Amino acid sequence: MEKRLRLAPSPTGLLHIGTARTALFNWLYAKKTNGKFLIRIEDTDILRSKSEYTCNILEGLKWLGLNWDEEPIQQSKRISIHKNYIKRLLENGAAYRCFTSESEILELREKQKIRGLPPKHDNRHRNLTSKEIEKFISQGRSSVIRFKIDEKTEIKWKDHIRGEIKWQGKDLGGDLVLSRRALGYEIGNPLYNLAVVVDDNFMNITHVIRGEDHISNTAKQILIYRALGFKLPIFSHTPLILNNEGKKLSKRDSVTSIDEFREMGYLPEALANYMSFLGWSIKTPESEILSLSEISKIFNLSDVNKAGAKFSWEKLNWINSQYIKKMELTKLSGFIKKYWIDKGWESPSKEWDLKLTALIKDSMILLKDAIDQSKPFFSMSQIQRDGKEFLENIKDAKESLKYILIYLKEENISKINDNNAKEIITKISVNHSIKKGIVMKSLRIAFFGCLSGPDLIQSWELLSENKRDITLIKRCLI
Repeated sequence: MEKRLRLAPSPTGLLHIGTARTALFNWLYAKKTNGKFLIRIEDTDILRSKSEYTCNILEGLKWLGLNWDEEPIQQSKRISIHKNYIKRLLENGAAYRCFTSESEILELREKQKIRGLPPKHDNRHRNLTSKEIEKFISQGRSSVIRFKIDEKTEIKWKDHIRGEIKWQGKDLGGDLVLSRRALGYEIGNPLYNLAVVVDDNFMNITHVIRGEDHISNTAKQILIYRALGFKLPIFSHTPLILNNEGKKLSKRDSVTSIDEFREMGYLPEALANYMSFLGWSIKTPESEILSLSEISKIFNLSDVNKAGAKFSWEKLNWINSQYIKKMELTKLSGFIKKYWIDKGWESPSKEWDLKLTALIKDSMILLKDAIDQSKPFFSMSQIQRDGKEFLENIKDAKESLKYILIYLKEENISKINDNNAKEIITKISVNHSIKKGIVMKSLRIAFFGCLSGPDLIQSWELLSENKRDITLIKRCLI
């Protein structure tokens, strides 16, 4: 039988890394088993669901390389179908109308709180007669539809990640609400647990992979599956992604949406690679840098951890830097050039772009690092304290820069290359008894304003392209 998996996000916010990791695990298992990865947009929360969030979720999945195999299903277009299944549950006695008002529920909660009991509905309208129902309706009272849960029942299933899980009916909070309030004999809009079961059955979902925070929902949904005579899928509950404090990663942790990771300069391949290790690990890893295709071949749900997965910026940054180093130069240059254009920086030629990209790529962690790394080649860097002290206190520092200008003019050197750059430095050292280290450090201060920076000779070659090297040297002699 073909394995069919799905991601079922609610479009009430931007694509979160937790949702993206769930999508990734579903996608990996589908590819591993030659199955299908599907999308269902659960947009039945009319007030909070927005079309822009749907677009954001789908675009984010595409950016990560998690393409789906069939047209996404929009849950809100299936509301009438959901209602028909609620009618079926009403007709076979598995569900009933509950007229408990909001104020009555609040009163019940207060009494339970005083007695130290957990919040739980008392199922007071489970056995109403038809006359009692008519009376409530004639009084203008609205009703929800509740699903009957036998408190003595035990719900158990074999979780693909966690093994056997057991849940007691008495711990599910009373009879489950299936639909929102409606007047008369109408049925209000279906709620999550009912709609999920109906739609997973309709989509022939064979495996449900989702976060451990859904375990209690799974217990409730299994009861609905059975009441409707549907075949149960295989359930797998993944660990949550945790922050440094061991708490669930949330918006308070600053960056959580895929958009934010993208804007910071993370590559989709690197982020997907890192997310795969959030809760999953290889028993005998040969490398931690793996493509989605490579990971899908070795991915097993049985290797997913039960414990929470702690998010590590350090690890993500390292993986991202490795992808930048491995990236083909023309492709990386295209990414970097966009930052230059945004800054209004103009480069002399495509060849120059590639040379600068090659120069800075090994020191980049994020794509955005290209801004600071490239800046000295487009605008004049301020001379930092260590640079000023070197030029003022080290004998022959400024003299070496004067000699460089003289040699450039006397030998009519318009463009620097590896050979003539080294030749100039050697001549100044030999002819004027100045240490090569002093000449090179003085040049570095002129170009970058400090004693650190990328390869000096390659940098000089790029700066000479539009005579910026001369301008930068002269400013140190004023």
